Amino acid sequence: MKAVVITSPGGPEVLQLQEVEDPQLKDDEVLIKVHATALNRADTLQRRGLYPPPPGASPYLGLECSGTVESVGKNVSRWNVGNQVCALLTGGGYAEKVAVPAGQVLPVPPGVSLTEAAGLPEVACTVWSTIFMTSHLASGESLLVHGGSSGIGTFAIQIAKYWGARVFVTAGSEEKLAFCKNLGTDVCINYKTEDFVARVKEETEGKGVDVILDSIGASYFKKNLESLNYDGRLFVIGTMGGAVAELDFRSLLGKRQTVQAAGLRSRSPENKAVIVREVEEKVWPAIVAGKVKPVVYKSFPLSEAGEAHRLMESSNHIGKILLVP
Repeated sequence: MKAVVITSPGGPEVLQLQEVEDPQLKDDEVLIKVHATALNRADTLQRRGLYPPPPGASPYLGLECSGTVESVGKNVSRWNVGNQVCALLTGGGYAEKVAVPAGQVLPVPPGVSLTEAAGLPEVACTVWSTIFMTSHLASGESLLVHGGSSGIGTFAIQIAKYWGARVFVTAGSEEKLAFCKNLGTDVCINYKTEDFVARVKEETEGKGVDVILDSIGASYFKKNLESLNYDGRLFVIGTMGGAVAELDFRSLLGKRQTVQAAGLRSRSPENKAVIVREVEEKVWPAIVAGKVKPVVYKSFPLSEAGEAHRLMESSNHIGKILLVP
């Protein structure tokens, strides 16, 4: 098969499409003929040598895909050859085929094309496992999402609105904020021209929001805590603004706040399977009902993975960027 290979750690130019060995199928896995895969920020870090794949994972990039089941391991009962599916991967999506544990496979939701479905698993599992399974965002509460126009952000806006939350976002341009507003965002904040803490306080009568989903990390840490309500929950999923911050515990103690953090890729297959089951049960119905839609900005052929990475690192996109073998 063909796969995108990182020829050496570096810029987008190090990505090359090459002939490689087919994946070896284990008894509890499904072999998928990849129809499309989607980019994630983690891919750009791995390309630069800053985010090595977990032990035993595919050396190739790609944390999600859609496609057709080509074969199944002897312990797999749910999936059959020919099923159209999408899947949460630990790696290997930038290829013509990928083997994935059966518990990380999802049916393509009715009404979603096989191509668009490639952009669903990673965002759906990230958003559901953080905001809902761990931070327990409830109807009537408020959510602040940093980077509202990202793949994670555009999905979080829609599913949080579906479950009855009031949604705040930050983004860096009026075009991105307008897009977020069209998805249902209640309060749009341009972080380049506004202090998001002051705006959050103004919009919540000084109280703050109940949950924050943050991919920035250190540079936003203190401001995030200032933006939280009593019993507020901060969930950190990235460190684009640094990984080390100082904490004054008095801010947590006084307002009973919780700071949480988690990645998705490093979780065990068993843990991922639990998340995937909940996503199919709780999130897929919202997609089938047309209340939550995949947001795809642009698709590239697999051979132009470097160009796709350049676009992602420019931050000029809204939603997901796809690669199609």
